[in-house]
Amino acid sequence: MNAFLNISNGEKLDRRKIPHLAFADFRENALEIVGKGGKVVQFFAYPDGTSLKLLAVLRTDRLMVAGCDAPGSYPSLTQVSEPFHLFEREMAEQFGLRPEGHPWLKMVRYHPNYHKAKDVFGNHYKEDIPGNYTYYQVEGNEIHEVAVGPVHAGVIEPGHFRFNCIGEKVLHLEIQLGYQHRGVEQLLQGVQAKRLPILAENIAGDTTIGHSLCMAQAVEALTPVQPDKGARIIRSIALELERLANHIGDLGALSGDVAFLPPANYFGRLRGDFLNLSLLLCGNRFGKGLVRPGGVRFTLSDEVRKTLNERLKELKPQVEHVLELLFLASTVRARFEDCGCVSPADADHLGLVGPAGRASGLAYDVRRCFPTEHYGELGIPENKKTTGDVYARARVRYDEIHQSMGIIQSLIGSSVETKTVAASDLNLAPLSFVVTLNEAWRGEVSHALLTDNEGKILRYKVKDPSFHNWNGLAMALRNTGISDFPLNNKSFNLSYCGFDL
Repeated sequence: MNAFLNISNGEKLDRRKIPHLAFADFRENALEIVGKGGKVVQFFAYPDGTSLKLLAVLRTDRLMVAGCDAPGSYPSLTQVSEPFHLFEREMAEQFGLRPEGHPWLKMVRYHPNYHKAKDVFGNHYKEDIPGNYTYYQVEGNEIHEVAVGPVHAGVIEPGHFRFNCIGEKVLHLEIQLGYQHRGVEQLLQGVQAKRLPILAENIAGDTTIGHSLCMAQAVEALTPVQPDKGARIIRSIALELERLANHIGDLGALSGDVAFLPPANYFGRLRGDFLNLSLLLCGNRFGKGLVRPGGVRFTLSDEVRKTLNERLKELKPQVEHVLELLFLASTVRARFEDCGCVSPADADHLGLVGPAGRASGLAYDVRRCFPTEHYGELGIPENKKTTGDVYARARVRYDEIHQSMGIIQSLIGSSVETKTVAASDLNLAPLSFVVTLNEAWRGEVSHALLTDNEGKILRYKVKDPSFHNWNGLAMALRNTGISDFPLNNKSFNLSYCGFDL
């Protein structure tokens, strides 16, 4: 019988009501849920007084939570079920917990352990757990390695890619991140509540609204402040504008990688147009300063709403034209199709989310499955594809661009009234837990927040969709020509800072 407790997205929960299981029962239940098709939303360790505990949030058609005491070492869940693998590596790095039998134990971000002295069992933590990792190697006389990064030619963040190749064919791609040590989670735990929005909207700059929404909803669950209907509509519009700007930018980058310059340039200009709509909404092209616990800092006046509507009507035929220009070109189809395939089975095992998951047959979309804001009143289609290649990942963006424009037009069709809110030092409910999920443009963003007896933040856990999807890029490169790496990389367009935290 499943011992996990069913919860809702953004629901405040008394921590004492979270099932606290023996580790063996916790492991058995978690593996059973994921073995039947469930996915891992959150799985992390946190200190609670003198003890260290584990907490997992899983999803099927509902969300479930349970916890247990953290053993110093334990039989790895990953050796049975792949979706746990990166979460276990993260806990090994952060708290020195050893998942015995983990098939690929290495550092995630290469930062020192959070605990510098002894664990609750009296054992000394080692700051090199599981450091000094040797890169995976393929044996053979004609095998060669190609190393790229961490410093790149473009103005992008650091990440290292190591290809094992035979001729031009990639046998294996190993991706090493963790070059940025910002300490986001520890910063979020140590600041006043009124400072949370500033940190949250800077977790990943291109996902400002996605992360800000998760933070705001978590704080709203633990305080009396609640957004009104108008604020929920404005926040939904902002999230869709963020999706539009990034999807259009991605298609422009893909156009450039196949040397089709007219749409590359056209998409680049259109991306700027949609960023400027966010600027019109809140004074910032990336949406910073808009979302706050309890609502938004800017109203949607009839004048702004009219301008938004006029600009969308002007831009929509231009977007449709350049989309057709790209997708009807036989030379583009020749490069996109059958390139960088990730099978539905592999996508399922890796727990891919967002467009990357939907391109490989996983229909999951937080807006439809666990709706927040105004999404419960909107019809969000599945958008799933089956081929899992560059074309499918591009086509998901094609569909969602059309849908996002339609959503925004429907939301600005009538007056939107709301009261603006300002940052305030809110008192969080003590001994509480909340997990929030939103469908950002890359996929599922999730924040989990636990408070102590005094209402102070005990643990703030952040998960960006890139946490799931980087291994999807590695899988896409298998048996693919190394010259197609830029194309595949752009088809995922994952975040370095969203992963490194």
